[in-house]
Amino acid sequence: MTQIYAEVIGDPIGHSKSPLIHGFWLKALGIDGDYRATHVTPEGLGDYFTARRADPAWRGCNITIPHKQAALDHVEDRGSVRDTIGAINLALVAEDGALIGTNTDAGGFYAPIADLDLAGAPVAVIGAGGAARAVLFALSRIGVGPVTVFNRNVLKAAALLSTFGLKGQALPLTAPLPAASLLVNTSALGMVGQPPLVVDLSPLPEHALVYDLVYAPLETPLLAAARVRDLDTVDGLEMLIGQAALAFELLFGAAPPRERDDELRALLGG
Repeated sequence: MTQIYAEVIGDPIGHSKSPLIHGFWLKALGIDGDYRATHVTPEGLGDYFTARRADPAWRGCNITIPHKQAALDHVEDRGSVRDTIGAINLALVAEDGALIGTNTDAGGFYAPIADLDLAGAPVAVIGAGGAARAVLFALSRIGVGPVTVFNRNVLKAAALLSTFGLKGQALPLTAPLPAASLLVNTSALGMVGQPPLVVDLSPLPEHALVYDLVYAPLETPLLAAARVRDLDTVDGLEMLIGQAALAFELLFGAAPPRERDDELRALLGG
């Protein structure tokens, strides 16, 4: 019997920790499957999906930068993700053989902050890409206060606020932070191979939480600066593991052993 497999696609993809995460869970559960990272360029996205859909052993793929929006054109959108989050991070083969798209980023982002009372709280978000869409979708459901989105393209950021019905403002990356209770970096800034994220955290109040979705490196300059100020932090592994757990169950039909998260984080360098 051919071994089933899934993968993560992106451009670049060498930094991805998803194969380690899913591989750990596959081994822990004794599932005869594989999970790998595959480099796919924007120009090759259509050919990639065409080739994989012809492979009966393929269960689907996680999707990362820069394909989270473009991939919607290659899947069935049965959950109306295009009209809500507007980006997918998972394509999977359904029981009827169709390739469907969904998004586990929103749930993965929300899990580490589920116990916080953020209703009416001011929030700052850096970035306006696919990950930002998932974050803003989750924040809109929480009912946060004014949201300030920082992005190179201010009009794109303003459009996202409107899309999710959030009150706030869009500002360039160089603008100072507001006195936000939550700061989330959804951009690739600070990631290995990307420009650094330079931001002055002094406007944040003492109770603020700084949440960086970047996980390579795990200790980003943003989180290091937050710890200097003794602010609470959430690192990129929290969301990565959370969204991966939701995806794993959809791809392989079994819930991952989350009671072993500490062991998994140690494996991932966290």
